[in-house]
Amino acid sequence: MRARVLALATIGLAVVLCGGCGRHSTPNPTPNPTPNSAADPQARAQLLIESGNQAFVAGDFGLAARRYAAAAVIKKDDPAAYYGLGMALSKLGRDEDARAAYARARALSRR
Repeated sequence: MRARVLALATIGLAVVLCGGCGRHSTPNPTPNPTPNSAADPQARAQLLIESGNQAFVAGDFGLAARRYAAAAVIKKDDPAAYYGLGMALSKLGRDEDARAAYARARALSRR
């Protein structure tokens, strides 16, 4: 379990650090949710997931992956964050990382 958490944290960090690698340009980029836009972590994570969804629909998969990864760091038990991360990573061609994120989403949804 600890190794899995460490692996997912590493994936999240890699997404954040390499996020610009697969970035697509969008005419109206999704605004950054600011720390003041959500007082509690649950609401902040939800805002990040929604922002990730908007970026994904706009075709900005790098930004979407960063948003989902940030949400997963805040709310480690949210399958939606990991599922979104898996979708974005898949679109970026990072299939192994996407499979790990999907597996985490599946495990969390079975709880």
